[in-house]
Amino acid sequence: MGLTDRSRDERVRQAAAAAARYGESGEERREAERRQSAGIGFPDSPEALATRTARLLERQAVPAAMMVEAIRSEPLAAPDAFERILGVSKELQAWSFLPRGARVARTVARISARENGRELPVGTGFLVSPRLMMTNHHVLPDADAARGCFAEFDAQVTVDNTPQAPLRLEFHPDAFFVADKRLDYALVAVSPGPDGKPPGETFGWNRLSAQLGKLVIGEPVNVIGHPMGRLKEIAVRDNALQVRLDDFIHYRTDTEPGNSGSPVFNDQWEVVALHHSGVPRTDDQGRLLRRDGQIWKPGDGEDAVDWVSNEGARISVVLTHLASLPLTPAQRELLTGMGPETGLAGVQPADATADALAGPVPATAEVTGVSSAGDSGPAAALTGRASAEAAVKRPRGVRARDGAFGGGRHLVFLHGRAQQGKDPEALRREWAAGLNMGLVRAGLPTVAPADVCFPFYGDRLAHALDARESVSPSAGTPEAPLPGSPGARAVYEEILGEAAARWYAPPGAGEGVETAEGLGPDPLVAAVWRGLGWLAARSDIDTWTISRIFGDVAAYLDDRDIREEVLSCVLETVPREGEWVFVTHSLGTVVGMDLLTRLPAGVRVVHLTTAGSPLGMDSVRRRLLSGGQRPPGQVAGWLNAWCPTDPVAIGCPLGDDWPDGPADLAVVNARDRAHGIAEYLAHAEVARSIGDRLTV
Repeated sequence: MGLTDRSRDERVRQAAAAAARYGESGEERREAERRQSAGIGFPDSPEALATRTARLLERQAVPAAMMVEAIRSEPLAAPDAFERILGVSKELQAWSFLPRGARVARTVARISARENGRELPVGTGFLVSPRLMMTNHHVLPDADAARGCFAEFDAQVTVDNTPQAPLRLEFHPDAFFVADKRLDYALVAVSPGPDGKPPGETFGWNRLSAQLGKLVIGEPVNVIGHPMGRLKEIAVRDNALQVRLDDFIHYRTDTEPGNSGSPVFNDQWEVVALHHSGVPRTDDQGRLLRRDGQIWKPGDGEDAVDWVSNEGARISVVLTHLASLPLTPAQRELLTGMGPETGLAGVQPADATADALAGPVPATAEVTGVSSAGDSGPAAALTGRASAEAAVKRPRGVRARDGAFGGGRHLVFLHGRAQQGKDPEALRREWAAGLNMGLVRAGLPTVAPADVCFPFYGDRLAHALDARESVSPSAGTPEAPLPGSPGARAVYEEILGEAAARWYAPPGAGEGVETAEGLGPDPLVAAVWRGLGWLAARSDIDTWTISRIFGDVAAYLDDRDIREEVLSCVLETVPREGEWVFVTHSLGTVVGMDLLTRLPAGVRVVHLTTAGSPLGMDSVRRRLLSGGQRPPGQVAGWLNAWCPTDPVAIGCPLGDDWPDGPADLAVVNARDRAHGIAEYLAHAEVARSIGDRLTV
């Protein structure tokens, strides 16, 4: 039996298996359809929506201005905000959608077999590294079959609709060939071209990813292939993910036999699945049906089948299977070309460049802190905690000039953690500079730094924490700092667990990272670090910085002495009377909310602005001196600014959790300064909420 006959018989078997899975998932699919009919565009789980949204944001796949516009008009619960952002992603495509689609299309080739002096198309394949091509097992069932086939690149029409001359390349299964019948995939090496270059250097390749968040139910998929052996075609729109199974996905789109082995893309041109079969309509005995309702027979031809859906193997599952195979060092070396997101290799080849790649290039993994005027990163904090002597001698803030804004109004800034050892006057200038940038954008008068009251508790906090902080004994390094007291450690673990849950960390997220980081067997350290790893992966702030922020929040909330030390320090500097325009950031939003319960008797009204705040988390809110839920009575107006990629502002927006609470404003900060206070203050809307109160 020739390969084309074997391939046809296997296609029928795979179609029958797909039909069985389609029938078993019928209730799940019908529920999704009911929810869509009720107006829910993406009827997936909150966890899936959150993970998908985070991936879109971190890869800048959604126009930032459109994303903010979609969620800023009203306070939204997290799932509603995710729906809005996904809607923007679905309906509005950047101009780059088309050229990026054309770029990945070059990685797709027609696979043909040589049989009895003829060349017969049997399927489609696509490059996933400089030398490796992926297709279906039923297209290339074994190495011998691959030796009798070849791949044709650029088998397509030109922009003038005339056939383009294709380039034919041979397979090299002796260098690499693996396949799996159940998942219906094959991975095979392709020989170099006439110029001696690996095919990926000429046509590019698709970067596969084992990470979550590439597609949710209701989102479109795009398929590029060679249906019925024709020149390259693309199926876009009028298609969508219908249901996600453990190993496969079902989706609507127009495909035909010959599309076997095609890549299934999302709208960012990331490969989400390997197309392997249409889903045929069947009778109650599992027999395939024709379009006229009669039992299908092989002689009828596959175009007579009543196809109701399509099925592809999830690419993350394929990668997981690949990782489990016993391969030789030489084969493993070839897999390194598939890139770091596959989980198959530690690093990409040194000569791999962005220009050689097809599909979206992953964001570079960077260890970054935050802006110097906000919570600092590792470099700053590694200089050490402030000494007791410095904590005593350093100024505890700087007061403002009297009467700067008239009417008894005062502008008060309250900083976050990790400011120890810094000059309060320099910090005041940095905050004022950020605010003035926003005021200029808002068309409002700027402020002089000398007119700002800047309480400073950084050294006091650091000195108080010094005696209480501990570090993982297995590491001996500051990678996993933990609060020293058992109570603070418990609060820390609770905050981190809630934070990860609110960003919908999937079961087992980050597993194994504790070993890679050298954190040893401590169960708490391992659990904490997995949560930190998930949060860091969803943002551009490193695990170390997130750990220090939440660790200090936990210590402040749990330790009465630390809380009293900080509050008394702040109260030494703040105005004793009049009207406050009060701007707080990060840990300072927690300290500030406590401070509002201890205001001097002469303070009449407070106009509050919070930025990058953890006040949305139950574990934080219920430990406030006010008990949470409602701001103290002196607060006449409250704006909460938050950035969706700021891991400290996870509980935002706050409106649903704080009755009579803030107006929430979503902003987009720079990727490497998502938590920076200067970034927040530089937004015109944030600055206007402050400036308007200073000029009334």
